Amino acid sequence: MSFRLFDVPEKEPSHFVGFAGNRINRHAEKRSDDAVDVALANADARMLLIGQGKVLVADGNAFFTLKDAAPFLPARSSTVYLGLQDDAPILAAPSAFDFSALPGAVQAIDYRSVYTQGIIPPDQLGAMAQAVSLLTWNENNKYCGRCGTATLMRDGGYRRTCPNCEAQHFPRTDPVAIMMVVRGDKCLLARGPHFGPGMYSCLAGFIEPGETIENAVRRETFEETNLKIGRVLYHASQPWPFPYSLMIGCHAEALSDDFILDRAELEDGRWFSRDEVVSMLDRTHPGGLITPPPGAIAAHLIRSWVEG
Repeated sequence: MSFRLFDVPEKEPSHFVGFAGNRINRHAEKRSDDAVDVALANADARMLLIGQGKVLVADGNAFFTLKDAAPFLPARSSTVYLGLQDDAPILAAPSAFDFSALPGAVQAIDYRSVYTQGIIPPDQLGAMAQAVSLLTWNENNKYCGRCGTATLMRDGGYRRTCPNCEAQHFPRTDPVAIMMVVRGDKCLLARGPHFGPGMYSCLAGFIEPGETIENAVRRETFEETNLKIGRVLYHASQPWPFPYSLMIGCHAEALSDDFILDRAELEDGRWFSRDEVVSMLDRTHPGGLITPPPGAIAAHLIRSWVEG
């Protein structure tokens, strides 16, 4: 059996998380140094405008025509090329416009609100994640990490070249393991000090250099709870543009009941029964406890355990 490039199995878990609806054909092997100029010359091109932790939206649409985007655009050198969607070039640019003086129906909405409130369609949300990550990486890599010389954007924003030492710099993605820790018919959920009222979620932590996903799950769980983990099973992944991470969701089997929270990292944590977690998902918990919003990969991990 064969699949076209963007065919997605109907029940693939990663297809249903937030920021995963990206339909852009990146055609990475065909990107050229003049990709931005070629795209800007196409009347069908669309532009995402990003800045100050927000995206510009007009009537539920984050894709602007080049004409409509013109008042908000910076110098062309800051614009990046994302790829093609429905045969139209998609670009993104950091907008330096005064967001307190936006005209008409145009709004500047923070990334999390756009995501949690479903303000724009899933494909545009996925494109926004791509745009935020790529623009942030370019902004953070204006100078060569080897010799300190100002770098030049190439490949539409997917490479930066040092004109002095000729070093080639490519976009980074920071992998994060997020794990649903379970033992029998209960799961371990915790909350950090920055969480919203009553919210409990899965444990998570960055994967370090030279570390497998499975070992990162075991290490992070032990560091935060002193629990040892046996089996680790991959479930799904989620692009996470804060600023350029990839959340790698796993189920993890705890080998004991007793745990000790790292209070420097976590405010609280405990074992939850399946029935209690159902009420948290449904927002009917008598104590007002809740799980993360539906689009978050943590919510998908939790629900998959409840329904499994």
